[in-house]
This record gives sequence, structure tokens and C-alpha cells, in this order.
Amino acid sequence: MSIRSILLAACAALTLATPGFAGDSITITDPYIRSSTPTSPSGGAFMVIMNHGDTQDRLIGARSDIAKKVEIHTHIEGADGVMKMTKVEDGIVLEPGEMHSLKRGGDHVMFMGLTQELKQGDTVSVTLIFEKAGEVTVELPVDRERKPAKMHKHSDG
Repeated sequence: MSIRSILLAACAALTLATPGFAGDSITITDPYIRSSTPTSPSGGAFMVIMNHGDTQDRLIGARSDIAKKVEIHTHIEGADGVMKMTKVEDGIVLEPGEMHSLKRGGDHVMFMGLTQELKQGDTVSVTLIFEKAGEVTVELPVDRERKPAKMHKHSDG
């Protein structure tokens, strides 16, 4: 093997390294947590979850010492057209070979009754609970400055 091949293999391995890993099946990338203000009573965590396994899995819960209650949430449109946050009762399905983004305005981990201030640059530990892969602990940086992904508007014209 040439030096170039070895370096390319090393770069590929580093690219695949992730902050959270459950066995051979689940990886977590780009995790972060934020609150609207440093003293908010609640906050949300966002990340990308990849199911590398051969079978469907499900994110069924989460826990952390930073909040009295931690739930998996999503946003749904009410009959009045207003988006409302709600608990996901049955978890989030993760199909084999697919990614699922937990993002602002969509699915996310919700922290209610924060027990500490979420300060920019701090890191908090969160354990995600999967139906098949089990538990994976992720270190999430507090990033109150990150902007949400841009939404694309569609028009009829």
C-alpha cells in the first residue's frame, strides 16, 4: 500500500468517527443543545441519527441530569393551522441504512425543568435510548448561536 492510500484510509476513518456510537448499528453526528435564553426553563437537542443496522430500530427515550424531564418531541399542525409541540409516544422509527435528523421545528429531544443554565460552549451529557441498539451517551455542546437550517418556500408560479 502506498502512503497516499494509507492517508486516504486514515482520513476516511476520521470522517466516520462520531460523538455517539451504539454497537455497529447507530451513530450520532452533529449533536448540539440550546435554549432560547441562558435561564430558560427548557431546551432542545438536535442531531443526525444513522441506523447502520440491518433491521429497523426506534429512538424511544432519553435522559440527562440537566432536566427534571426529558422527552422525544415533534411538531404537528393543529386544526387551526398553528404548529404545536407534542410528545412522540411511540418513538422515532429508524429504518435500516437511513438517517433521521432531529432539528429545530421538527423532531427533537426536549428538556423540561432545566436544573442548570445552558451556557454557550459548555458540554452536557445525554443518554439516548434505542429499542434494539440500547443506550448511547452523547456529549452535546451548548450552541445558542447556531441558526436553524434555511426553510425553502415553494410557489405555484
